[in-house]
Amino acid sequence: MSSELTTTGYIQHHLTNLTVGSGFWTWHLDTLIVSGLLGLIVFGGMALVARRATSGLPSGWQNFIEMAVSLVDKQVKDTYHGKSELVTPLAITIFIWVFVMNAMDLIPVDFLPITAGAAGVHYLKVVPTTDPNLTFAMSLSVFCIMIWMNFKVKGFGGFMHEVFSVPFGLKLAPINFLFRVIEDIAKPISLALRLFGNMYAGEMVFILIALLGVWQLPLALPWALFHILIITLQAFVFMMLTVVYMSMASESH
Repeated sequence: MSSELTTTGYIQHHLTNLTVGSGFWTWHLDTLIVSGLLGLIVFGGMALVARRATSGLPSGWQNFIEMAVSLVDKQVKDTYHGKSELVTPLAITIFIWVFVMNAMDLIPVDFLPITAGAAGVHYLKVVPTTDPNLTFAMSLSVFCIMIWMNFKVKGFGGFMHEVFSVPFGLKLAPINFLFRVIEDIAKPISLALRLFGNMYAGEMVFILIALLGVWQLPLALPWALFHILIITLQAFVFMMLTVVYMSMASESH
C-alpha cells in the first residue's frame, strides 16, 4: 500500500475511519464493528471458560482468566471501600475490553486494511481506542454511572448538600457548585483524552515505521515490545480512575 500512495496519502489513509452518514449522525463503522466483535469474542470466551471451569487443576485459559480477575479484584478492594456489586464487574470489563482494543495496535498496520481493501472496503481503522468517539463514549458512560452512584449512596439530599457545601461550606455555595461542575466535567474529558492521545500517538509511530518498507523491522519489533507495556498501562489507568471515581461517589465528605 505504501508504494501506491504518497507519504501524506498513506498516513491519511490509515487515519481515516470507515463511515456512513453525515454531519452529527456520522457513524464510524470500523470502530463499532471491531470493538463489538472484540467484546463478543473476549467476553463470550470468558463465559465459555467459566462454564467449563473446574476446582481441580485449571486449564491454561482458566488459569489466565482467574489471574486477570484476581488482579483486578485486588485493586478494587484496595481502592474502593464502599458496598456495591457493580464496581468489580465494571472494572474487569473495562480493563479487559480496553486492553484487547489497544492490543489491535500490535497487528501490522497494513495487514487488515489491505485484506479489507481486497474485499472492497477502502478505509479501516482497526484500533478502536484511536477514535475519540469511542473513548468519549466510554468515559461518559463511566460519568453517568458515577452520578447514579452518588444519588444511590448519598440520596438526593446528601448529594446536593455535598455539591453546595464542599469545600468551603454553605456560605459559599455558588463557588462550591462552580468548582464541583468544573471537577465533574474534567473527569470524563481527561479520562477520554488520556486513552485516545496515548493510543493515537502509538498508532502514528507504527505508521511512520511502516513507511520505511523493508527497513522497518529493526524499529518495529522494539517499539511493539515497548508498546505492550503502553497498552497494558493505559487499560490499567482507565480502570483505576474508574474505580477511584466510583469510590469518591460512594464516600461522604
